[in-house]
Amino acid sequence: MAEAETQNQSKPPEDEGSPENQTEESEESEPKLELEELPPFEIVTGDRLPSFFFNFQFKNVEYSSGRNKTFLCFIVETQGKEPSTLRGYLEDEHVSAHAEDAFFNNFLPQCTSSVKYQITWYMSSSPCVACADHIVEVLRKNKNLKLVLLVGRLFMWEEPEIQAALQRMKAAGCKISIMRPQDFEFVWKNFVETEEGQNFTPWEDIEENFQYYQEKLAEILH
Repeated sequence: MAEAETQNQSKPPEDEGSPENQTEESEESEPKLELEELPPFEIVTGDRLPSFFFNFQFKNVEYSSGRNKTFLCFIVETQGKEPSTLRGYLEDEHVSAHAEDAFFNNFLPQCTSSVKYQITWYMSSSPCVACADHIVEVLRKNKNLKLVLLVGRLFMWEEPEIQAALQRMKAAGCKISIMRPQDFEFVWKNFVETEEGQNFTPWEDIEENFQYYQEKLAEILH
């Protein structure tokens, strides 16, 4: 299971001229203005993700080539006089803001320091170094947040900097674990678009791959 996930290398979309701002005269006498370059993908949010995305992206397979998205399914539970639960999912293409950053960008402005939040993430793969350090920063600055992170796969787990980042997350109070077969089924039931009566079907080696990643994570976090 040593093959690392590769980051998306898609090129930004080519600039297109804006017909509203162009005239025949300006086309002849002035060079076209370059439009601001935009990221090729946007952060996608929603309540339920398509089943084919789940079946491909969340699979805890030995070789993860091509799985260059990060899917983050979240549950936020508030504690206090008026408890509430918020859930949904985010996905990215490893471009612009990653899913972890997007979650905090949307969530933190709504936080109240006097309210305690229990946050659970179900992620297709563990965070990169930058996202791990952002998680550490957020947890240290917001003592009212508790984060539990369950991941399908470990992202580039053999790299020393990734291992160190996971250790920093643990030290900051983030609970990290590998998704068990029943966790995949929970995501399927609660975050995936399915046909009526369509049940979760475990893939081949789901248990063996869970055991493998669990052992590796234990070695890293010892």
